[in-house]
Amino acid sequence: MKTQSKRRPQPLSPDSSPNPFDILTEEIVCKILDHLHNDPFATKAFSLTSKAFYFIESRHRRILKPLRPELLPRIFHRYPFVSHLDLSMCPRVDDNRLNVISSTWKATLQSINLSRSRFFTNAGLSSLFVNCSGLVEVDLCNATQLTDLAASAIAEAKNLERLSLARCKSITDMGIGCIAVGCRKLTSLCLKWCLRVGDLGVELIALKCKQIRSLDLSYLPITEKSLNSVLQLQHLEDLVLEGCHGIDDDGLSTLDQSCKSLKMLNLSNCQNVTHTGLSYLINGTEQLQQIILAYGSSVSPKLPKVTSDLVKCLNAYSKLQSIKLDGCTVTWSGIKAMASLNAPVKELSLSKCLGLTDDGLSFLVQSHKDLRKLDITCCRKITYTSIDIITNSCTSLTSLRMESCSLIPKEAFVLIGARCSFLEELDATDNEIDDEGLKSISRCSKLSILKLGICSNISDEGLAKVGSSCSMLKEVDLYRSVAISDEGIAAIGEGCPALEMINIAYNDKITDNSLISLSKCRLLKALEIRGCLGVSSIGLSAIAVGCKQLTVLDIKKCFNINDNGMLPLAQFSQNLKQINLSYCSVTDVGLVALASISRLQNMTILHLAGLTPNGLAAALLACRALTKVKLHASFRPLLPQSILGYMEAHGCVFHWRDKAFQKEVDPKGWKLHFGRSSSEVP
Repeated sequence: MKTQSKRRPQPLSPDSSPNPFDILTEEIVCKILDHLHNDPFATKAFSLTSKAFYFIESRHRRILKPLRPELLPRIFHRYPFVSHLDLSMCPRVDDNRLNVISSTWKATLQSINLSRSRFFTNAGLSSLFVNCSGLVEVDLCNATQLTDLAASAIAEAKNLERLSLARCKSITDMGIGCIAVGCRKLTSLCLKWCLRVGDLGVELIALKCKQIRSLDLSYLPITEKSLNSVLQLQHLEDLVLEGCHGIDDDGLSTLDQSCKSLKMLNLSNCQNVTHTGLSYLINGTEQLQQIILAYGSSVSPKLPKVTSDLVKCLNAYSKLQSIKLDGCTVTWSGIKAMASLNAPVKELSLSKCLGLTDDGLSFLVQSHKDLRKLDITCCRKITYTSIDIITNSCTSLTSLRMESCSLIPKEAFVLIGARCSFLEELDATDNEIDDEGLKSISRCSKLSILKLGICSNISDEGLAKVGSSCSMLKEVDLYRSVAISDEGIAAIGEGCPALEMINIAYNDKITDNSLISLSKCRLLKALEIRGCLGVSSIGLSAIAVGCKQLTVLDIKKCFNINDNGMLPLAQFSQNLKQINLSYCSVTDVGLVALASISRLQNMTILHLAGLTPNGLAAALLACRALTKVKLHASFRPLLPQSILGYMEAHGCVFHWRDKAFQKEVDPKGWKLHFGRSSSEVP
């Protein structure tokens, strides 16, 4: 490429008409392509401008994310210099395809993501690692079929630096030992949920891979026996021991090593470790910046407490910036000890901490005025007093999460906007915030995430002020905020061009006009309008035409959406990956139309009255990229087993649900959403 940097592209045919773009040098064209790399549609459109651009783009491309494995043969010849290959959208990648990949890009490939791919074996991996000697990063998460033979193949990657084997549950100490011997340059290793890897495997990694900086051992059946070796790693910065129940105080007391380079330690769910064991583990750790003790135990698994003894373990760490104690019971002695920490604490997470009161929280934040992030989700004893002192002391806050703080009155939210002008994230879900609070919060011009689900006191008046003032908003959650109507959504659509996600589910005042307003948000990627009875195919069509980046769509119980809404989706929403159609008025025609969306991976199809077995079968066969489908169990005996077998052989997983038809739009009300994200609701 360097030798060609000054060459001017020439027409490929003497008969071709002059193209004004041909005056651009290849160097300039490459600069333009660098600028467009995050927008695949813009890159494609640019490459089709001229034959010269098409040729240059094919040699410039370094990152590829194919939509499905069948496309691989076509791209092998078009893109000869790929260095980063993401196959996470290709559920079926067999050994033959890995062989072709390894022979095509053996001189250039540096990273490959196979985290959602199956059907390859140790033979395919061996070919990949032997041929592609430049590989430095490999993601094999969820490859439950891989055994120690695959691990021995991975050991051929002598230059490997980053490796993820999360949930590779068949790999044992023997396989990890092979990797330790072969991959001496590893700097990052994830073994989360590798349940057959114990002390021996971890010890071998620590003894052989001296450059390790990040090590995730979550939920491994390890003890203090291997930790002695781990703590000797001179470059180790991040250590995750979440859920390691084999580690306890008695074992940690025997440690005779310390890790001076450690910056982050995660001991979440380590219910056998108290302040005594913690003190032994972090003794001599001079660089510690973040510690996570969420849902742990300092007394017993049933009553995890933050006491003065626990916090005193952290006194010596002057660089500590982040403390996460979610799910613990805080005591007054623990609060006082945290307040006296001589460290520049910037992040404090106290989500679901029982025992946290106004007195304790106020005392704490007044001692750490440089806080940037504070999480007090579900702390139900705090009131106006806490918010008054938080906003007065911590004026540089950028993130405040306070979902379900039921005793905080509406007046407190006025203080947040008046005093915390740097706020970028606010979660006020299930709170008493009203329009005056929203108007105040609209002063936070850098706000990018605003969650107002189950806030019955807000209306269009307050939301309109947010829309006109917070142009950087990317995520808005208005789930069951029932006073919001088209007028408020119009303000968001008009004033927030950067919007990427919005949830307006179960709001009965929302109509097609809201969707037409949101269609102006060209960057919109996720839309949830579940249970919005006023929307129809007209509004959805506007979204399809205007929001071509849409990847996630939930229209469950939108009874007025039918096939007329599916056809525009099929034509314009080619980025769509996930859709929930349950209870809609879509028939075979609409579902078959959706099957033309090449990136569609996940569909939930429950209680579609107009759907027949034949239509469903046709749609499933036509939708080549599917990896997950939720269907009603009544369809299972009606679909040909050959079709189900074919789909499963190509990497699709079926989830059969036997749920009764629900006449109510929202039978469980807000409780369905409480404590859960919208993506978790079935």
